[in-house]
Amino acid sequence: MAPTLGLLLLLLLGLCWNTVSEGPSSSTRGPDVQEFELPAMNYETKDAYQPGSIDVLFQVVHTFLHVVQPNAFPEDILRKIMQKKFDLSTDYEKIIRYEIGVIICAVLGLLFVVLMPLVGFCFGVCRCCNKCGGEMHQRQKKNGTFLRKCFAVSLLVICVFISIGIICGFVANHHLRTQVEKTRKLADSNFRDLRALLNETPSQISYVLDQYTTTKEKAFSDLDNIKSLLGGGIHEQLRPKVIPVLEDIKTMAGAIKETKDALLHVNNTLEDLKKSTAQLNSSLSDIKMNLEQSLNDPQCSVPSVTAACNDIRMTLNQLDGNTSVDQLPSLHNQLDNVNDVLRTDLSSLVQKGNKSFNDIPEMVQNQTTDMVSDIKSTLNSIGSDIKNINEQISIQDNLSIFMDSINSIETYIHQKLPTLEEYDLYRWLAGLVVCCLLTLIVIFYYLGLLCGVLGYDRHATPTRRGCISNTGGIFLMAGVGVSFLFCWILMTVVVLTFVVGGNVEKLVCEPYQNKKLFQILDTPYLLNENWKYYLSGMVFNKPDINLTFEQVYSDCKENKGMYATLKLENRYNISEHLNIQEHTRNINSSFENMKVKIDNIVLLDAAGRENLLDFSSSGVDEIDYDAYLAEIAKPPTKVNLLSFADELERKARQLPPGNLKRSLTSNAQTIRTVYHDQVMPLRQLMGSLYRSIQNLQHKTSGLGVKVVNIISSLDSAQDFITNHISSIVVQESKKYGNMILGYFEHYLQWVKISITERIAACKPMSTALDSAVDIFLCSYIIEPMNLFWFGIGKATIFLLPAIIFAVKLAKYYRRMDSEDVYDDMQNGHIGFHRHQTTQAL
Repeated sequence: MAPTLGLLLLLLLGLCWNTVSEGPSSSTRGPDVQEFELPAMNYETKDAYQPGSIDVLFQVVHTFLHVVQPNAFPEDILRKIMQKKFDLSTDYEKIIRYEIGVIICAVLGLLFVVLMPLVGFCFGVCRCCNKCGGEMHQRQKKNGTFLRKCFAVSLLVICVFISIGIICGFVANHHLRTQVEKTRKLADSNFRDLRALLNETPSQISYVLDQYTTTKEKAFSDLDNIKSLLGGGIHEQLRPKVIPVLEDIKTMAGAIKETKDALLHVNNTLEDLKKSTAQLNSSLSDIKMNLEQSLNDPQCSVPSVTAACNDIRMTLNQLDGNTSVDQLPSLHNQLDNVNDVLRTDLSSLVQKGNKSFNDIPEMVQNQTTDMVSDIKSTLNSIGSDIKNINEQISIQDNLSIFMDSINSIETYIHQKLPTLEEYDLYRWLAGLVVCCLLTLIVIFYYLGLLCGVLGYDRHATPTRRGCISNTGGIFLMAGVGVSFLFCWILMTVVVLTFVVGGNVEKLVCEPYQNKKLFQILDTPYLLNENWKYYLSGMVFNKPDINLTFEQVYSDCKENKGMYATLKLENRYNISEHLNIQEHTRNINSSFENMKVKIDNIVLLDAAGRENLLDFSSSGVDEIDYDAYLAEIAKPPTKVNLLSFADELERKARQLPPGNLKRSLTSNAQTIRTVYHDQVMPLRQLMGSLYRSIQNLQHKTSGLGVKVVNIISSLDSAQDFITNHISSIVVQESKKYGNMILGYFEHYLQWVKISITERIAACKPMSTALDSAVDIFLCSYIIEPMNLFWFGIGKATIFLLPAIIFAVKLAKYYRRMDSEDVYDDMQNGHIGFHRHQTTQAL
């Protein structure tokens, strides 16, 4: 049982390489529709992550990143960097060229960070010096109303854009917090899946081994049915040659009996016909004699009667029989010959031959009893060896090593998760503060617009504006002040998260999804300058085997077995060990040495053959049926007796009364009686005999040829049995043996498929990797982070025009210290002059 031991060693080898297995449902059909199915496994972790409606915002960020960073994934640059141990000094130009979009955005952000505090400081100093709009005086302009409305609408639109950015920031911050909280659940589901796989592996192996019992039981069932399977097969091979011959002989036996009955009926009818014809002829002779005597009456010498008497006398010769049936030979000889043939019961001889033929399956069963017992013993011994393998090798001990690794990783993750959640809480608070700062600024602007619009009185002069309008202007300037104080901090956060999140998205997440990241890792001699393929060097210590990260990941995503995925045939070729001959050599030898002797099958013995020949020489086919039919087809009389009687009576009525007239009338009546009593039954008898002879002729037509053909077919079938029975037995025995062996061949083929494609299916490994990179890093962390800097960055950028419009608009809402007053000057000129008010600000 070396191949079976090798099977388990292969599974254990896969387990030692820290692989996990899945048991998907697999169905394989074999001989007689025999099926095997591995136990199905259901896992908690989903293959893909769906972010929900927020995905629309993520796609917007992806579009922005594509605009900023439209360059393709820098495979060549990364390869060179990794080959040079991450030395960036020589390839910085290519790196800058690739990162030019990100660098420009980052530089602009840094300029914003540096310049905004300086601009704010200078702006504040300038206003303190009553410059830059700091002087509480507003010049009267003709388009002042239009400018005020334009500034208000522009600021409102900008605030709406800022609000959208703030909402994106809040949503991203909350989403990131929510997803981090799901990290523990994601990790636990992956670990539960891995443990389920490990726990299922022994049961899968046991199931594969236990299916030998199913195969053996099927083989036992067919061995017990060797009578119908092997014997029936031999019987069916001979059937086309034997059964038609036996059926023909059986039909001929029935034909002999039918011929005897028909022959007897014809002969008896012929005898009756002869008697009836003789009786008719006698009656006609008597009538003819009576008429002659009547015509000798003296009255016929009377001239008036003589002519009538002469006419009647001339028709008397018509009163005779028309057939010569009495001259037809009798069929007694042929009937005696057929009776002699029937003394031999041909039907029983046919049944005897048929029984001899049908006893073939029983003969096969009786002669193969010892062989069947030996094969069953061999199958039982193989089953015992397979059962002992699972008991001798402790799979659970080998799995415990892998389980310990999972436990240690899970413990580490559970230890770090509280720290991650704590840091995420700080991050969430920081993000909340950032969003709240922007919210405070935009609230100042909204309140300024609200109070300014509602409190503005177009009839009031700048120095007499209402409190609500003045409050609106103050809110606007407060928003400007807060903007200058904190916008550089907001932009710093935006720049840092943009550089990190954008590069991780473009350099990790996207290439991971399109597998270009794996292609980088699969670059020959990249991770190890002495290994062409790093993964095969790690697994087999044979770096020339084409085993790549991309291929392994793709195969695991397709849920292929670890054997095929890692190309373990380079370490252990299962095809060489799962050889049917090594498993079934003893069984095959038993079938090859099987001796089934089938003889003494006689389809029809010599007596039966002689019986057929006697029937063919009985003479029934030599009868002159045409002569019989021609004679019987004739009418019984030369003339129609009824017509003759009517004519005779007509002539008698023309005679004068007397003896002659009475005698002729009496004879006419006698003729009618003869016709009704003898001629009509005779015609019916002749018709029946005619049909009987035709039937007999049909039955005996070509009798000799039929018998010769039957005997020829019989000889051919008998020769076929004698000369070909051995080859048929060998052929059917081989077919039967192949069927039994086919069960085990199918079983081993299923074992091979299960090992290479089903057992140790590595989809949970790819799912775990996807959970770590694609879901946790990219979907849980990077995408919300990118949405956060995108929203906050947009809001921060729009603070610049908001500051400008807010400062401009505040002049129209705040209460001024002085105003331009219209006066009529003494020199005749009209103009404005500044009027100082004592009203407090």
